Amino acid sequence: LSPDCSFTCHYRCRALVQLDCGGPPGAGDEDDGNEQVLEKDTNVDEPSEWEKTELDQAQVEQRIKEYNSQINSNLFMSLNKDGSYTGFIKVQLKLVRPVSVPATKRVPSLQAGRPHPQGVKRRTSFYLPKGTVKHLHILSHTRASEVIDALLRKFTVIDNPRKFALFERSEKDEQVYLRKLGDDEQPLRLRLLAGPSEKVLSFILKENETGEVNWDAFTLPELHNFLLILQREEEEHVRRLRHRYARCRQKMQEAL
Repeated sequence: LSPDCSFTCHYRCRALVQLDCGGPPGAGDEDDGNEQVLEKDTNVDEPSEWEKTELDQAQVEQRIKEYNSQINSNLFMSLNKDGSYTGFIKVQLKLVRPVSVPATKRVPSLQAGRPHPQGVKRRTSFYLPKGTVKHLHILSHTRASEVIDALLRKFTVIDNPRKFALFERSEKDEQVYLRKLGDDEQPLRLRLLAGPSEKVLSFILKENETGEVNWDAFTLPELHNFLLILQREEEEHVRRLRHRYARCRQKMQEAL
């Protein structure tokens, strides 16, 4: 349990978690607000400048050579004999809701002398740490929906893939733009056209905000969990507001 951010994890998982909890509570409130102000969502139906670009075989080969010459790691792209190519993309997971993973509880047999444990299917939910990233090795024709499926399998998430969406993030003129990728868009192709710079293009997995939520589609345990989550989010929001106003009040009193 971190004293500053109140993040809790299993003791065996502590070495796998990377958190920066150096600041006092509320120190990062302004940063979060600035990021939200800078981000500008665009419509999934509006293709990006890279999506409109068409390349022939020679141009693809030249682009791959230029791409590989600009990276400082071994995450190269490779051209295949059939004209396709393979490479790596990095996806940052920025999920604000918990995800569900399977959990198996061993239940011993009630008959003495005949221990026949049997697995009971259960699920558990947890928050993925902020800043979680994953590199995927994919093909040029791998679709965005397939990337989402692969990410969920990597983290053994059993939630419906339609609950998530893949976004492209770009920075231009000190403005951050977000665009939701269509299911059939090809992330590796976008990566090749944009180049290796993460500022020019990066990929983010977020919740798929599709408008009104059909709450009837959820089970009772899920709905109870959502109520608890909403209560915690509300309490955290109130805590941050109180901290901000208390800090302003203190500055005014010092000035008086």
